[in-house]
Amino acid sequence: MAAKQPLADVEDGLLAHLNANAEIPDSRSFASSLGVPHKDVEDVIKRLTAFRIVESADITKETWVLTDEAKGYAARGSPEVQLVAAIPPEGASKGALKESLGDVFDIGMKAAAKNKWIGFEKGNKDLVLRKVEDTNDELQEQLIRLENGEVIADKVIDDLKRRKLVTKEKSIWYSLKKGPEFVAKRKTLATDVTREHLKSGDWKDLEFKDYNYGAQGQPIAIGYSQPLLEVREAIQNIFLEMGFSEMPTNMYVESSFWNFDALFQPQQHPARDSHDTFFLKAPATTTQLPDDYLEKVKQVHQSGGHGSKGYGYDWKRDEAEKNLLRTHTTAVSTRMLYKLAQEKTFAPKRYYSIDRVFRNEAVDRTHLAEFHQIEGLICDYGLTLGDLIGVLEDFFSRLGMSKLRFKPAYNPYTEPSMEIFSYHDGLKKWVEIGNSGMFRPEMLLPMGLPEGVNVIAWGLSLERPTMILYGIDNIRDLFGPKVDFNLIKSSPICRLGL
Repeated sequence: MAAKQPLADVEDGLLAHLNANAEIPDSRSFASSLGVPHKDVEDVIKRLTAFRIVESADITKETWVLTDEAKGYAARGSPEVQLVAAIPPEGASKGALKESLGDVFDIGMKAAAKNKWIGFEKGNKDLVLRKVEDTNDELQEQLIRLENGEVIADKVIDDLKRRKLVTKEKSIWYSLKKGPEFVAKRKTLATDVTREHLKSGDWKDLEFKDYNYGAQGQPIAIGYSQPLLEVREAIQNIFLEMGFSEMPTNMYVESSFWNFDALFQPQQHPARDSHDTFFLKAPATTTQLPDDYLEKVKQVHQSGGHGSKGYGYDWKRDEAEKNLLRTHTTAVSTRMLYKLAQEKTFAPKRYYSIDRVFRNEAVDRTHLAEFHQIEGLICDYGLTLGDLIGVLEDFFSRLGMSKLRFKPAYNPYTEPSMEIFSYHDGLKKWVEIGNSGMFRPEMLLPMGLPEGVNVIAWGLSLERPTMILYGIDNIRDLFGPKVDFNLIKSSPICRLGL
C-alpha cells in the first residue's frame, strides 16, 4: 500500500511535471508514479482546475473488476483446487472437508467432480477420494491476470460472470495540460489577517484572496409551516365559528364496544377482521364497560327494537371487550353522545374532533395506515338530511372547496348515508373526502337520548382536503416517513381559498 503523502506534495509534483512536460495524458499512471492513491491526485486536479491553473479532460472507461469472493480465490486458489489440496492420500469424509474448507466446500465439490479430479469409495458416498496428483488452477491464473489489468478473452469473462466473480465498474481518470493561469508553484492566498500575522508583521507581504461581494451568505435555519397543521388550524377555526365544541380525543386505544358495537356494527362485519383493524396483544381486553348500556346494545343487536329487527345473531361480550387502535374518531362521538344522554335535561350540542386513527390498509398514493380524521356532529330535535347537506356545503365552502358531490352509501350506524366527493385539480378527478349520514335509532335510543332527537354527522380525513387545497397528488409526500421536505419548505405561508 502506498504511503500517504500530503496533498501539498502531490500538488507540487503535478505542477513540476506539467512545467517540464506540458501535459499528463493519464492521471492514473501519474498517481502510480508518485506512489499515491488516484483519489489524492483527483482532489488536487479539482482544486487546480477551479483556479484555472490546469485544464482537465475526463477519460471514462468500463472495466471488469473482481468481486470480494474472487479476490479470495485469486489469493488462495479456486474452490476446486483448495478442495483437492485438502484431500489426503487415503481420502476424507465430506464432513471433515466441509469443516476444513467452510463456504467453498459445496462450490469446490461441484467443480472438482465436473473436472473428474475426485471420486468416491465404492459403497461409501461419504468418503471423497483424490483422483489426480497435480491440478492446474486456471481460474486463479485468470483472476490474477484480470486483477493486473490484462486483457481477458470474452469467453472467459462470460464464465466468470456466470460464477458471479466479476462485476463491471465505471472508472474515470483525467488528461491534464497547462491552464491559462498556470504557475510552477501555487501561492496560497490568505483569507484572514490573524493575530500571528499582526505580531510578526508579515501581513504586509501576504497576498489575499479576492472577495466575492456577489456571493450569498449561509441560508438561515428557520422553521416551516406544515400544510397539515395549517389546514387543521383552519378547520378548527371553522368549527369554532360554526359554534362547535371540541371533543376529547386522547384515547388512541379503544375497546371494540365503543369502536364498533355501540355504533350498531355487527360483530361479524368485515371491518372488524384483523386485516382491517390493529388489535392489541397487551392489554388484549378491557372490562371497564357500562353494564346496563352494554345489555341494551346486546339486545338491539340480537333482537332489534325501536322499529328494527336487529341482526339476529348471538352477540358475544368477549368480542366487545377486545382492545384495538381506534379505526375512526366516531368512537369518541359515541362516548360523548352516551355522556350527553345521561344528563337530566337534554340540550342540543355541536361537537367536533380532529385526531389520528389507524387502519390496517395497504399504503399507496391516497391511503395510509395512520392518518387524521375530522369528525363533526350536531345533536338536536327534528334534524333532516337537508340540514346535513346544508351544513356540509357551508363547512366545505369555508374551507375553499366548493366543488362537492354527494353519493348514496351504506353505513351500519347511519341511515340515510352519503359519501362526500370533491374535485382534485391535480389528479383531474373526483376524490372521496368523507362520509356522512344520520345516526340510526338503534344506536341513539339505547343510549337514553329522548325520542325525536336526531344526530347528523360527518367524518373526513385531514390529508385528502390538504392534498386538494395544496395540489399534492401523493399522500406520502405529506405525512409519514417519506415526507417531501422540499414540499414543506416551499409551501406558502398564506394561501388563497383557506
